[in-house]
Amino acid sequence: MRRRAFLSGVGTAGALALAGCSEVVETRSLSGPPVLSNRPDAVYFPTHVEGMAMTGRADAGEYAFALMYSYPHRFWTVTGGEVTRTPVEEADDVHLMATVWDPETGTVLPETGLDVEISKGGELVSQEVIYPMLSQPMGFHYGANFGLDGDGEYEVTVSVGGTNTRRTGSFDGRFGDPARATIGFEYSQSDRDGIAFEETPDRAGDPTAREPMEMGMPNSVLPPADELPGDPRGTTETGDAVLAVTTLAAPPAGVDAPDGGTYLAVSARTPYNRMVLPAMAVEATLTADGTLFDGALTRTLDPDLGYHYGAAVDAVPAGADLELRVPTPPQVARHEGYETAFVGMPPTELTL
Repeated sequence: MRRRAFLSGVGTAGALALAGCSEVVETRSLSGPPVLSNRPDAVYFPTHVEGMAMTGRADAGEYAFALMYSYPHRFWTVTGGEVTRTPVEEADDVHLMATVWDPETGTVLPETGLDVEISKGGELVSQEVIYPMLSQPMGFHYGANFGLDGDGEYEVTVSVGGTNTRRTGSFDGRFGDPARATIGFEYSQSDRDGIAFEETPDRAGDPTAREPMEMGMPNSVLPPADELPGDPRGTTETGDAVLAVTTLAAPPAGVDAPDGGTYLAVSARTPYNRMVLPAMAVEATLTADGTLFDGALTRTLDPDLGYHYGAAVDAVPAGADLELRVPTPPQVARHEGYETAFVGMPPTELTL
């Protein structure tokens, strides 16, 4: 297979980025290599790695937005416990990706919902709600494949609704309002075809992941388990997800806990790169000489703890046993390498 040197830029389309790769393939199928026939039920290194082009960023309301694109590619959606492959269609030109974050803290904001309108010369080209999604180089973002109307200048308007996720600490009362921003997008097929791409047959299927990309914007990497606020109490795993547990001496502002008590927080992340795993249902049973708590943990966004699952409990004594259950896995689409992980998630336990 012939290869040529990695391009250092794509003109007005924006800077290219590809972690750990210095070459692009000159000719290839937009669909990429075949899906592995022996994929593990875990995170694995994908069959190929590709770069992306940054088109721009904008601020609106309480939010910051960034817009990127790459080749159209297959991905998998998750509904309940069912995983469905979305193939590349003939009319697809790009895979468009957007990230939303809080410009004050740099916290990436899952569960805002994101709608995209693409127009060219004042005419609407495409409009749809795009998928919340996980990828190894980007972590949590929103993305979908789109067809365009040839080379030229486009305007992409991204819109978010107010989040329904519980917000605590200084996030209490924030991110409840919708917002929209428009970002210019100059597209050409030749620029797209200059984005880095490399097949990885020697690593495909290995139990590891790509390194996160450096794109000059926040990503969804969470702190190490032993650096979480409060009193870190250990980690456990299920479905290849890592669940890090910490407790706070008191619930943060925004938690309805009239009797005070202790705050139990579970930070769910990917192995290898600690990317956030949002939109799960998590239940917990805490026991120590009887049951101290038995119920659901609430999806919560906090500036210090990040996105996590938490509840106010009476106390968490040393040596208490915690069982965690995930009746609903992360309801987010996945790029290749994540589609077989974080689906079957049996109960797991740890002693605090």
